Amino acid sequence: MRHGKKVNHLGRTDSHRKAMLANMATSLIKHKRITTTLAKAKALRKYVEPLITKSKSDTTHSRRTVFSYLKDKEAITILFREVSEKVATRPGGYTRIIKLENRLGDNAEMAFIELVDYNEVYGKTAQTEKKTTRRRGGKKKATAEVEAKTEEVKAEEEEVAAAVVEDVVAVEEETVNAEEATIEEAPEAKDSSATEEEEKKD
Repeated sequence: MRHGKKVNHLGRTDSHRKAMLANMATSLIKHKRITTTLAKAKALRKYVEPLITKSKSDTTHSRRTVFSYLKDKEAITILFREVSEKVATRPGGYTRIIKLENRLGDNAEMAFIELVDYNEVYGKTAQTEKKTTRRRGGKKKATAEVEAKTEEVKAEEEEVAAAVVEDVVAVEEETVNAEEATIEEAPEAKDSSATEEEEKKD
């Protein structure tokens, strides 16, 4: 029986597994996203998130504790300078696992694991989205907002239509004025031609 044995051994000895997770955690901290199998990604999440929480308090003790796991000075520097500032306001859940297609060779379940605060796409959508509360009357508020927006759109359309009508009327008035001006000039031309003919007769 394996009661109470929650650790996934990943088909490795204890020392091999710890070394592998330390290397994966180092790569995750340096590159912010790595692709691996789903089982390893889940094991890595349990391994690296306590270390990220530890990095929030930048003390000699916490640095030595994290270094005993990772054993990489460059990763420690990045973790305590850059990553700790990004996750300062986050109370946990620093990583995200997204499943990918199965691997071609052995059909293993693949996934990539990334640091949440370094993904610009999901970060933007999370900031723009508003929290929706499920209360009574929520539908009424939504319908009222939709009606208000439709009324605004209708008002804008009416304004545009009125402006178009005014432009058409102005153009028609200009054409009528031009026609009247040409009609007024025509009789004067006739009178001048008649006077010339009378002068010739004389």
